[in-house]
Amino acid sequence: MDTKLEQEFLAAHDAFAEALFRHCYFRVHDRERAKDLVQEAFYRTWVYLAEGKEIRNLRAFLYKVSNNLIIDEARRKQPLSLETLTEEGFSPKDESLPDAEQRLIGEEINKKLLLLEEPYRTAIIMRFFDELSPKEIALALNLSQNTVSVRIHRGLKKLEEIAGPGFK
Repeated sequence: MDTKLEQEFLAAHDAFAEALFRHCYFRVHDRERAKDLVQEAFYRTWVYLAEGKEIRNLRAFLYKVSNNLIIDEARRKQPLSLETLTEEGFSPKDESLPDAEQRLIGEEINKKLLLLEEPYRTAIIMRFFDELSPKEIALALNLSQNTVSVRIHRGLKKLEEIAGPGFK
């Protein structure tokens, strides 16, 4: 494999891995699973490049691969009950106040986002949490840039309705 391509790929990993992890974590709510998804997204991208295929926008391609992995995961995932989790050794952590406070804020935002319909939720997460441009989101989701912009706009309006006064 070309060393220039390898260097570009490693630079992309350094540049995008953390943001991709946040995206996956925000979608699956499991730190270890999010790490696995990011690793798998980079692996599949590397295999794609190793086959000699071209990627025009590596960042958008990585988000597309990770979104597909998240969708695959959701299709396979079976819900676990609290009783099952307790039997498997799960116990809540004792959080310090600042971390707990941040976590509560994050949970509140997440609850509001979960009330949005899927196309709007994904567009808002990718735009404001992952900081992707509408063009990059369009590439990642195989949509037109106009469709993405409309989903972001409508999603924000619906989120404002859900969250109530003082949301902005």
